[in-house]
Amino acid sequence: MGKVVAAVAAGLLALITLIGAAGAGVASALGLGSDSGPPSDTARIQIPPTFYLTAIHAAAECPGLSWTVLAAIAKESTDFGQNTGPDGTTGPMGLTNKEFTDHAAPVPPGGADPASAADLVDAMFATTRLLCDSGARNGTDLKAALKALRDDDTFVTAVQADAATYGGADTGTAGGTAGGTATAGPLPAAPGPAQAAAIAFAQSQLGLPYVWGAENPGVSFDCSGLVQAAYNAAGIHLPRVATDQYNATIPIPPGTPLLPGDLVYYGTAPNNLEHIGIYIGNGLMIDAPHTGAVVRVEPFRYQGDNYAGATRVVKNP
Repeated sequence: MGKVVAAVAAGLLALITLIGAAGAGVASALGLGSDSGPPSDTARIQIPPTFYLTAIHAAAECPGLSWTVLAAIAKESTDFGQNTGPDGTTGPMGLTNKEFTDHAAPVPPGGADPASAADLVDAMFATTRLLCDSGARNGTDLKAALKALRDDDTFVTAVQADAATYGGADTGTAGGTAGGTATAGPLPAAPGPAQAAAIAFAQSQLGLPYVWGAENPGVSFDCSGLVQAAYNAAGIHLPRVATDQYNATIPIPPGTPLLPGDLVYYGTAPNNLEHIGIYIGNGLMIDAPHTGAVVRVEPFRYQGDNYAGATRVVKNP
C-alpha cells in the first residue's frame, strides 16, 4: 500500500479497535458503524496486516458493512492473495473484469493508477461498492449482496461463517514490568474519546522523520514528543519525557489486556526509560522510533525488545 492509504488505514484501525472496546457511543461520535469490532484471535492469526487495514479503510465507505465480511471474502476467494480466484476472476478479491470496472471509480487513496483489480486497495474498494449497491448498505440484506458478488451458496455460507469468527476482543497484554508512581485513581475498563483523538492525531503524523528533542506537528517528532503532542490534541496534558509520562499515568498490571491509547515503554522502569509508543490495538503501536526512521505503525512486541510495561492515560496529572 502507498503511504497515504497506509496512514489512513492505520488510523481507522486504531479507531475501530477503540470503538470495539468503548461501544456504540464512541462509534457514533466518530461517524463509524458500531458493528465493526476488533479482531478475534483467529483473525489476528489468519489475516495479513495489509488486508486487515485495507478492509477497515474500505468498509468505512459502506455504512453497516463490517470489515470482517471483506476479510472473509478475501479468505474464501484467494486465501488472501495466495491462490488464484475462480475462473474468470482476477486479483486478491476474486473479481470479474465487469465487477471491477463497474465499481472501480473513484480510485481510492493509495490505489493503483490506472486502477487495477490486481491492486489490493482498488479491489477491496470495488468489492465494498458492489456489496453496498447490492444490499449491504445499512445491513439491509448481506446475503443478497454476497450472492450478487458470487451466486454460490457454498461461498456465501463460508464468507458468513468466516466473518463471524473474525470479530472478537483484542488480546494484547501489558506484560513486562508495569508501574511507577501513578496518578491516583482506578484503572478504567475502556478507552474513550480522548484516546481516539490522541490516536487520530498520531496517525496524522505518520511518515514524519524522527528528530531527537522535536515536537513539531507536520515536521518532526521524537518518541515522547509525539506522545505529548497526541494527548495535547486530545485535551490532556502529559509531561514531556518518557519517564515523567510513565509516572504521571496509571500502571497496567502485567497480563492485563491493553486498550487503544495505552502507552507502552521500553528500557528499565521507572527511571531509565528509553522509548515510548501509543498502543493502537491488534498488537500494534504508533511511535517515532529512532534517528533515521519515521513515525510509523509497528508491533509493540518484537524479538529482543526491552519492553518495560504499559500505563493508561486517565486524566490530567
